[in-house]
Amino acid sequence: MTHPVASSSPDSQPGSGLIRRRAWLRGAGAIAGAGVGAFGWATCVEPFWLRIAPTTLPILNLPDAWDGKRVVHASDLHLGSTNRRYLDHAIGSLAKLEPDLLILTGDMLDHQSPESIDELKKLLSPLRAVGGRMLACLGNHDYGMGWRDGALADRVCEAMGECGIDVLRNETRRVNGLQVTGLDDYWAGRLRPLGVFDAVNGDEAGFCLCHNPDVCDLRVWGRFRGVIFSGHTHGGQCKPPFGAPPRLPVHNRRYVAGRYPLDDRRQLFISRGVGYTRQARFNCRPEINVLTLSRVDAGRVVG
Repeated sequence: MTHPVASSSPDSQPGSGLIRRRAWLRGAGAIAGAGVGAFGWATCVEPFWLRIAPTTLPILNLPDAWDGKRVVHASDLHLGSTNRRYLDHAIGSLAKLEPDLLILTGDMLDHQSPESIDELKKLLSPLRAVGGRMLACLGNHDYGMGWRDGALADRVCEAMGECGIDVLRNETRRVNGLQVTGLDDYWAGRLRPLGVFDAVNGDEAGFCLCHNPDVCDLRVWGRFRGVIFSGHTHGGQCKPPFGAPPRLPVHNRRYVAGRYPLDDRRQLFISRGVGYTRQARFNCRPEINVLTLSRVDAGRVVG
């Protein structure tokens, strides 16, 4: 008589089911632990891990007086949403950089902020010690809920003015031979660029402070030639190690952070910003940009 041979499969061995369950629980525990760690990093560490980000910025026909000079660009403080102690640290770090030109590209306040204009003045007061010129534009959050509170935006401008910061609202200033234009906010419906750019000298390099980078795609630039500085995107705030961030507050999702050549006349530089509307950043540290300007002669392509 032939007797059946006992199976040698691990599934048939005593205790094999218990071993599999233990392995599954260990794997699930490791995944859960990694998730908790990533959440803690994104909400408690990276939003406050400020980066001073240096780079060289080549500019066509840059005035000789600006070749090698340093421009510091900061954006999106979101006072009222962003942790105040961290903001004080960020502004102190910014003031110590002693730039030749400081530019701020909007969203000084958060639109849901209970913070007062007096608090904004206290926050920005260390910037009075900055040696170079300080210029700024407004962002959508500076216009309050629904981006429609013009009186609040006026008070923001007054507070910044008391700290020595000149807020440009569809107007141009000359700073040691450099044309610097500031545009009012796009989402707030205060953008008025046509007359402004008709008045600039298209043969000279210039800067434009414009909170929302989507404006770069509008047919409004006329004779402007130079660098457009923006914020607004926060770099996406949270993004996977590879690929684009899942959420961006712009129509053109190419505009995330960093430098973008637009054509032979214009280039765009987007800051990831200092603050946040929600306390979360992942793979997207907050930053203050330190830009060393480099003259490029006409006829060469800035790429």
